[in-house]
Amino acid sequence: MMDAPAVREGAAIIIRTADMLLGTAQDKKGRTGSDMRRACGDMKANAESYIVNNIIGDKLAACFMQTRLAGASLDAFNRIRQGVLTEAPVSLIAQLMKGACLSNALQQMAETVIAIKFTSRNDVDYVRSEISEAFAIAAEAAADEMESEIYRALVGLHAAVTFHLYETARPLPRMLRYEFAAIRPTLVLSHRLYDTAARANELREENKVVHPAFAPRAGRALGA
Repeated sequence: MMDAPAVREGAAIIIRTADMLLGTAQDKKGRTGSDMRRACGDMKANAESYIVNNIIGDKLAACFMQTRLAGASLDAFNRIRQGVLTEAPVSLIAQLMKGACLSNALQQMAETVIAIKFTSRNDVDYVRSEISEAFAIAAEAAADEMESEIYRALVGLHAAVTFHLYETARPLPRMLRYEFAAIRPTLVLSHRLYDTAARANELREENKVVHPAFAPRAGRALGA
């Protein structure tokens, strides 16, 4: 028989996590949005029962997965991870629920990274630093709590994501800074930087140019 106060404490962490998940794509329309809201709502309503019956793991994983399918971003999952980190559980059940939420957040961060279509090494480097920090914190916590299986799983997943990012970055050009003496049209900038005017739209989109005839003197461009 599970301790009722411990179950309630664990369920409270699950419910707060579900609220954070719902907040990432609350306005998402269509089937994916409704599936996410249904999964999270069901988990909120039945968290205690699912913990007692030992099926909370599958329910929690489904909520995180449906949230990703509904369009939650890498930054959104990272914010959820950071929110879960602020929990200070007392009972063992609540500690396990916190760990499960963190593990699911990291897993969905990894899944989100794999789906990103990167265009520059700088973007890959930024994501790699964000991922590394998140996994390092989780791995350290698992090591401190003597959770050897969780620690090995986190290290393995981190290694797989890092390798994916390394392989993704290899063929990509770097983003470089440029600066000219005067304001020029994006067509002129494209010709000056790439010896062709065909990449004017690329420069306009990258630098959020309001009018293509008046591009800022300084900005960012792909290195090749």
